[in-house]
Amino acid sequence: MSYATPPGWYPDTGTPGLERWWDGTAWTAHTRPSAAGPAASHQPPAPADPGPAQSGPAGFGPADPGPGSFGPAEAAPAGFGPPSLPLPHQRGPHDGSGGGNRTRILAITLSGVLVLGAAVTGVILLGRDDGGTPAARTTTTSAPAPVTTPTATPTTSDEPDPDENPAVLVDQLNGVTVPVPEGWEKPRSSSSDVPTIRTVQSYDCPGGSSFCYHGTVTTHTARSAETDPKALAEADITTAADLAYEEDSLGRRNHGGITSHKVLRAEQLSVAGRVGYLVRWQVTTGKGPGGYVQSVAFPSSVGSGTPVIVRLVFDADVAELPLSLMDTITRGVRPLGDDGTSGGVGASISP
Repeated sequence: MSYATPPGWYPDTGTPGLERWWDGTAWTAHTRPSAAGPAASHQPPAPADPGPAQSGPAGFGPADPGPGSFGPAEAAPAGFGPPSLPLPHQRGPHDGSGGGNRTRILAITLSGVLVLGAAVTGVILLGRDDGGTPAARTTTTSAPAPVTTPTATPTTSDEPDPDENPAVLVDQLNGVTVPVPEGWEKPRSSSSDVPTIRTVQSYDCPGGSSFCYHGTVTTHTARSAETDPKALAEADITTAADLAYEEDSLGRRNHGGITSHKVLRAEQLSVAGRVGYLVRWQVTTGKGPGGYVQSVAFPSSVGSGTPVIVRLVFDADVAELPLSLMDTITRGVRPLGDDGTSGGVGASISP
């Protein structure tokens, strides 16, 4: 006749510090900390006690431990699987040596080892594929937290960004905008490396192997310590004419150089809401028809008011580039942020 260990909590030797529930037949998945405390509240509740074990034939089902047995805590199993250590009531009834029960205890222990060995073998076999190669371990990963990309707050204004307006050249540094006439463009880059607009069509320069544009307009920060617009314009017109028709920044004499010049205008005027000064020359070149050069100087509307210079260069004898267009562009220069800068100032300008 054999005896089954009664259901209860027993130390889990595979996980020190935990107790596992023995349902009288096999270990369950329920565990709890060995010592009662706050952590115990986080473990799954103990399964309901199925009731007192019933006696049955040897080797079948749990058996009544009988009187004199000890509590489950004192009959802790030695390993994972059915408890293999003898319970106190399993000792011989006539002496304390264990007598014939030792043989029974040894048999139960060996039986438990064989069962555990078979379980381990099954686990190992299940961990291999059909060819005997260890199968890849299956891991479960949690889905990453969603990434929130901040979005730009929409503006309520219907005005387009001046930088994106093809009809306006924006000079952020000097705080001004220049209207772009019809048939002109804002190049991504230029040899002068300053804000520039120019005619779209280019042509072979009359005095060199490069190509030229019939009209250009550029904006510059005055580099001189001089702040008087008149003095600045009179000094800059020579530089503007030389770069356009004498020798450019790369040392090319695209028009054969300047042979003479004539002053067409020199006067004070209002530019971008500030008092400025304008000087305009007509130049004659060694090759080609020559052209017109204009320098306009005025205080900036941003920062400390550092003077700004706007240069205009038109080839002569070009029907699409009358001097009146030079005047229209000059009147269209405005301070950055003016209501007209994003309203298509240059859209109405045509040669």
